Amino acid sequence: MSTFTGSPTLDRIDRRITSAMARHGLLLMRIALGIVFLWFGVLKFFPGLSPAETLAGKTIAALSFGYVSSSTAVLILAAWESLIGLGLLSGLFMRATLALLFVQMLGTLTPLVLYPNETFIAFPYAPTLEGQYIIKNAVLIAGAVILGATVRGGRIESEPA
Repeated sequence: MSTFTGSPTLDRIDRRITSAMARHGLLLMRIALGIVFLWFGVLKFFPGLSPAETLAGKTIAALSFGYVSSSTAVLILAAWESLIGLGLLSGLFMRATLALLFVQMLGTLTPLVLYPNETFIAFPYAPTLEGQYIIKNAVLIAGAVILGATVRGGRIESEPA
């Protein structure tokens, strides 16, 4: 079915573009997610560079009932996110990488519940900058779900079967 009924030239262009998106989209998604995780993870190894450092450390300390200090929590998170990033960039151990990602994302969302005064100016509709930083993780989760749907060899097709 042509999107551009009556224009064979536009239809051909549309098919080429969507075909290229189908061929390269998963790789681009994996690389983009890998860069984000590696970059944000590495920042956490250097105190004061990550805007999420304080809230992340406080959250993990709370979730561990104080058994893990905030500074140790940030280092663990730095290593965890960096490992996810490396897994995504290399494409190796994707099931394990995505499992780590989903567990990490669950932890990332908890400040919205644990610290609403720090993540919202007006709950639940006006997030702070930290809240926005957390909420944007919905996009990362969606990208990971798409990648996860292909670990058994699935792929994206530009034309219906």
